[in-house]
Amino acid sequence: MRGRGTRWAAVAGAAAAALLAAGCGPGAKAEAFGRQAAHAEITAAVEGAGLPESDLPGAGGPTPTGSTPEPTPTTERERVAARMAACSTGWQYVGPLVEGSRGDFDKAVAALVGEKWVQDQRQVEKLDDKGSTMVAVTLKKRGWTLFGRHHSSPQTLSLEMISLQASEDSCLKQFTEKELDLLEGEGGEQP
Repeated sequence: MRGRGTRWAAVAGAAAAALLAAGCGPGAKAEAFGRQAAHAEITAAVEGAGLPESDLPGAGGPTPTGSTPEPTPTTERERVAARMAACSTGWQYVGPLVEGSRGDFDKAVAALVGEKWVQDQRQVEKLDDKGSTMVAVTLKKRGWTLFGRHHSSPQTLSLEMISLQASEDSCLKQFTEKELDLLEGEGGEQP
């Protein structure tokens, strides 16, 4: 069984990908550092580091004022995913290998540290003998946790996955184990 923090990273990333343009939900705080500020810092770090453009529309940013609202969720999973997306923001790239992206990922993380995100953990793993690697970092700032991932499979799939996903800690604590299971696909679809 994975730890709750690792589980939140996976679930928050999936929920944000499902509802990238979702705005802040009920209970969102109007403080100096919130979803918009976290998104702005992630975007600036990615752009400054030269990482490729996100392959997701909106890249997890807050919904602009006056934009078309997302369709109303109809299943329990969609409702939970919408709540999760309101707690999160991020950026991701999944696609062909980009030369130098590992170094660019490290530059983006360094830029976030320069914005007073505190690095909590860093893990580097060699995944196989064909050059596949995975780097995972966890950063914290003012009640937010950011999970950064760089996964490269040059010989196996010629594929790269890079993400920076930030979630508000107090908002995520509102989710039950059952809801997290539902988002991970373990609870099945419920009306």
